[in-house]
Amino acid sequence: MGRYNFDEKVDRKNTNSLKYDFHRERHKPEDLFPLWVADMDFRLPPEVTDPMVKRCQHGIFGYSEPKSSYFESVKSWYRDVHSLELEDEWFKVAPGIVFTINAVIRGLTSPGDSVMVQKPVYYPFFKSIENNGRKVVNSPLLQIDGVYQMDFEDLEQKIVEENVKLFILCSPHNPVGRVWTEEELLRVGSICKRHGVVVISDEAHSDFAYTRKHIPFWNVDESFKEFSLICTSPGKTFNQAGLQNANIFVANNRLREIVNREIEISGYSNLNVFGIIACEEAYRHGREWYWELRDYLLENIEFVRNYLSAHLPKVKLVEPESTYLLWLDFSEYGLSQEELDRIIVEQSKLWLNSGTIFGSEGEGFQRLNIATRRENLEYAMNQLKKSF
Repeated sequence: MGRYNFDEKVDRKNTNSLKYDFHRERHKPEDLFPLWVADMDFRLPPEVTDPMVKRCQHGIFGYSEPKSSYFESVKSWYRDVHSLELEDEWFKVAPGIVFTINAVIRGLTSPGDSVMVQKPVYYPFFKSIENNGRKVVNSPLLQIDGVYQMDFEDLEQKIVEENVKLFILCSPHNPVGRVWTEEELLRVGSICKRHGVVVISDEAHSDFAYTRKHIPFWNVDESFKEFSLICTSPGKTFNQAGLQNANIFVANNRLREIVNREIEISGYSNLNVFGIIACEEAYRHGREWYWELRDYLLENIEFVRNYLSAHLPKVKLVEPESTYLLWLDFSEYGLSQEELDRIIVEQSKLWLNSGTIFGSEGEGFQRLNIATRRENLEYAMNQLKKSF
């Protein structure tokens, strides 16, 4: 038994929780149990929350900026956990990764330019491209023997034919859960380097790599620093999405100037005062909690795997190499996505993410968030069993 209780029942209702308090506003029945949006139902450890409470009791919340101790905390985490060495000057703090992706799209491309993604993928990627008047170029992932892989020939061909300017890499990949190998990252990075394509490497889920170690994009090849930026945040690892804090690493001077300029133009370049504290304290004092969390998530994955095998053999789990988001394949039932979604809502009474929000390649899939106490997963699996 560890120090932290991840089976604790925490009532998140009436906390302005997007997951629990906005069913009606999002046109969902009130009785659906939510296992969709990517945040966790676990309290942060007191090592993180106590300093936040102390700061709150101070009672004054004026303009704030991170001090050197903040950057040292982040650098220490990435050095120890990911073997990534960072320099202070490479940092740009921002209120979020999606915010930064939008800024980079505006700064590095012009209206009508092509930006590449790999669907099925985190939908704000292609929404950001579309919202900024750029063209989405999709090089879909291939599923071979149940494992998703990059189609390098298709990727390079489309980069050339569509004159792609920017590539958004999801590493690890959401929703399919791949942790890209060094060989895969080297190959995709070399293609982008060869054709002058800037890479945004979204590494939000990097702390949840299970089957192999996550490799930061820059650790593959030193030269990759010259045409890429890495987007990170404590939001996923330490459940801080509502604190709006992200750390962007940009080693190339020209790219960093562009990113800085676009974030400044947005008028939103300061971090939330509590986001500063929560990030620094989590990276400095949250490691024991983090390792226990990983163990609990692995147990949750094992529970779902065993349950599906025993009771829902037609539902195929795409084996997760990363993230706390499981990619479930219902295609053996031969249902349309509309029919599948309707059964999940009307019969299972669950709120999952429909696969097609990640692109048409998600047809027949649902995304399930397992970052919740085991009892909730047992309920969800039993609800699915009743419906299929």
